Amino acid sequence: MTDPRDDLEAPAPEETPSAEAEAPPLPSFPKRVVDVFVAPGRLGAALRERPAWATALFVGAAISLLQLLLIPGEVWEAAFRQVMLQRGQSLPEGFAGGTFMRISSTIGGGLGYLIMAFVMAGVVTLLFAFILGDEGRYKQYLAVVCHAGLIPAIVGLLTVPLKIAQQSPSATLNLGSFFFFLPEGYFLKVLTMLDLSQLWASLVVAAGVHAIDPRRSFKSAAVMLIVLSVLLVMIIAIWAPMP
Repeated sequence: MTDPRDDLEAPAPEETPSAEAEAPPLPSFPKRVVDVFVAPGRLGAALRERPAWATALFVGAAISLLQLLLIPGEVWEAAFRQVMLQRGQSLPEGFAGGTFMRISSTIGGGLGYLIMAFVMAGVVTLLFAFILGDEGRYKQYLAVVCHAGLIPAIVGLLTVPLKIAQQSPSATLNLGSFFFFLPEGYFLKVLTMLDLSQLWASLVVAAGVHAIDPRRSFKSAAVMLIVLSVLLVMIIAIWAPMP
């Protein structure tokens, strides 16, 4: 006969903590902004466990809107006038002062920023998770993309004086600046459209891809994302005017 005390003395089965409970707390947003620039690998590891994306996305969109609003209307007018002159046309009536261009570009820029974040996260998920078989989820890649997008947003805000000085709202720090001796043409256009801050953001995304699945090396992720960026710019440059 079994001793009834055996049931009382038997240890209770241990509960296995969930992955969510084991995950370290998500760093504060200001710290994550700093890590985007100085420690993208550490940021990627944190986002792998807790893929927060909304704050980074909307803060980045707000910064992008701010930089567009800081550009005076006369700069928008000068830029649009230059585009129309290249087409052999005059500035349409009602576009003087640049107010219309300023408002429409600000609205379009804000919406475009939000849409492109989701699209780029989808492209990264398709490439690494579905095609290459990495162990990553869309939400994880979205969190990485949204935080990486803070780099071109902040750099763009800091270069507003450059945009005003060059009378060009689309002026950026780009590879074309190092090849100013080249004649105008397709090759120079491609280099000018390769924004250094966007390339930097691609490297941050590569660090995040590696952190999400360490089997994917940073080097291979970086090469694929940079090549993808260059190919996209080369296609757009076929139809786009010179920045």
